[in-house]
Amino acid sequence: MTGSLSVVGAGLAAIGAGIGIGRIGGSAMEAMARQPEFAGKIQTAMLIIAALVEGVALFAVVLALIR
Repeated sequence: MTGSLSVVGAGLAAIGAGIGIGRIGGSAMEAMARQPEFAGKIQTAMLIIAALVEGVALFAVVLALIR
């Protein structure tokens, strides 16, 4: 039973990361459309935040699969 719960936890972490990165990307595209002169800065910030979200998700998946 514990094994299946860890897979569910890992799946939820992956889904959460996907939703978070999707929202980050959508918001960044909207911001770039509104102010194209800041597109470079917005894109850099978006990539950094997406990497942090992905790191947290990977950490959650590893914790879910270890326990």
